[in-house]
Amino acid sequence: MNTYAYLGPSGTFTEAALIGITSDSDQLIPYSNVTAALDAVREGRAEFALVPIENSVEGVVARTLDELANGSALEIVAETTIPVSFALMTLPSNATKPITRIATHPHAESQCRIFIAREYPGAEVITTPSTAAAAEGLKDGNWDGAIAAKIAADKYGLAVIEENIGDNDAAVTRFVLARKPGAVPAPTGRDRTSLVAYIDIDHAGALLEILTEFAKNDVNLSFIQSRPTGRELGHYHFIIDVEGHQSDAAVTRSIIGLRSICDDIRVLGSYPRAANR
Repeated sequence: MNTYAYLGPSGTFTEAALIGITSDSDQLIPYSNVTAALDAVREGRAEFALVPIENSVEGVVARTLDELANGSALEIVAETTIPVSFALMTLPSNATKPITRIATHPHAESQCRIFIAREYPGAEVITTPSTAAAAEGLKDGNWDGAIAAKIAADKYGLAVIEENIGDNDAAVTRFVLARKPGAVPAPTGRDRTSLVAYIDIDHAGALLEILTEFAKNDVNLSFIQSRPTGRELGHYHFIIDVEGHQSDAAVTRSIIGLRSICDDIRVLGSYPRAANR
């Protein structure tokens, strides 16, 4: 049995993704935010944590990137993706009543704007920490509708008014599985390496210098995002995903090259790419 922390509460897309990669004997523990889930691993309360890192519509999950880059070191050992499909739900006793207040997470609201504008143009939209929190909060009566994953309706005994209400049928979210640093997973031939490149201070050509190290070694980048370090204006780091394993000669040469031009490098892990990535 393994213990997994995840972004909760129960009924989130993260839980749905985690169920797909765990067994019935594993213990799944929800936490209120990404930081709390990752800290559960850092503090030994869980062996693994599954957290969202990017959405095909909304882009990166900044909190996850910042935690992996700035917090105590953790290692990504796997990734998984799931299609993101939203449903509008309410209490069974309210299923035939008008919906005037809809609660959901901001990312979900932005992916269901067309549906909300078309079907509920006069409804007030209320922001919640997660879609599952919106569903769970229906029982308190502060709102009469929630947009969440269908799993949330099953968890909290809610009535689904309409399914597949997202504006983009192809929306997908990628999640990463993190643990304390240990033995690096062996190469599979279909791997991804994630790392953070810290620059001392922003300067002309800084990004080009980083990209050149990968280009000259013929290493393909699948993701790059700059984030402020939080120290002061002008200090940034880059979170980068490359195709290949850190033990591959080309990736190794690229990392060595980066160490010569960057203030610091943190390798977040090498792990098998998800099947559809």
